[in-house]
Amino acid sequence: MSEERRRRQQERLHTGEPLPRKYFKWAGVVILFIVAYGVGWYYRNHKYDGFAKCLASKHAKMYGLYWCPHCIDQKHMFGAAFRYVPYQECAIKDSHEMASECKAAGVKLFPSWQFGSEPPKEGVLSLDRLSEKTGCTLP
Repeated sequence: MSEERRRRQQERLHTGEPLPRKYFKWAGVVILFIVAYGVGWYYRNHKYDGFAKCLASKHAKMYGLYWCPHCIDQKHMFGAAFRYVPYQECAIKDSHEMASECKAAGVKLFPSWQFGSEPPKEGVLSLDRLSEKTGCTLP
């Protein structure tokens, strides 16, 4: 019986018979995992897009320094959605001066948030606190 089986296997290889179904099933499983990972990655990195856009519409603005570790922490809270947050860089490279817009706003500590015409609020603010101050809803 094994000789017959070998002969059929050789015939299949030489006749170009389609691949067995099990290969297609495994390929489908792999594709599903890749798609699920991609969707999860996109959601994690873009779930605050609407919230950040709402902050912009409510005239909330963050003042920060590129080298400030607390400013970096604040930016990381938003992930990729930080690009929608109105942000003012206060550090001028190769200088000890602060940007004129930051001086005009009266910012001294970083990060600082300004909500409309209120004076700047200093420190890292949680997303919940930003939501309370602006009325924007978190996802």
